[in-house]
Amino acid sequence: MSSIRNSRTRLAGAATTVVLAALCLTACNDGTGVNDEGASAGAYTTASPSAGASASKAPAAGTSSSPSAAQPATTTDSKPAADTKAAKDPASTGKPTTCEGSNTKTVAAPLNRPLNHMLLTVTNTGSRPCFLYTYPAVRFGEAQAVPPVIEDSKPQAVVTLNPGESGYASVNLSAADGSGSNGHTEKSLTVYFHGPSGNESVGAGAHPSLPAQGVYIDDSLKVTYWQQSMDDARTW
Repeated sequence: MSSIRNSRTRLAGAATTVVLAALCLTACNDGTGVNDEGASAGAYTTASPSAGASASKAPAAGTSSSPSAAQPATTTDSKPAADTKAAKDPASTGKPTTCEGSNTKTVAAPLNRPLNHMLLTVTNTGSRPCFLYTYPAVRFGEAQAVPPVIEDSKPQAVVTLNPGESGYASVNLSAADGSGSNGHTEKSLTVYFHGPSGNESVGAGAHPSLPAQGVYIDDSLKVTYWQQSMDDARTW
């Protein structure tokens, strides 16, 4: 009888152990679900700084495309247009004018050949081309009239001087054979310039220096037309 009771007791303890194991497994399964949820929450929290870091980069991208960043490019593009306009302002710089005392330099130099001749050299000192119309109106000393021009010396075209270029005219001071009358020495000279009509003087006169001893002139005094070359002027 005693052995039968011990066997029943062992069976009952084993059954109890099985039931307790089942209850423990169920409780553990329930707890695992809660633990999994906690792990998910932790993962979200770890991801939050990454999202914040991405968000912090947005202003930098926005700055590069903002209107204020585009303004310097617009300002730079507008400069060539302003420079082009400024370059077009002095449009009349190359327009020719009349040669006269204020835009030329005149030099008077006596010549050995032809005898009793003097060469006038007019150089354009301005920034534009100028025209030497007709012939020089020369005045020695206090003379009241200008000498006549040698008509045969008239060139085919008006003499044009670009900046830095020179034109020439010859002055026949006196008769080579001494046949001229009223001969005398003069120490000052004024050269006046004609306009297109050739009937009036324009602008300022020139005052080229003469040799210290002066030059001898008489009533045979005459001038040539302005010439483009020195050789043409000396021919007369």
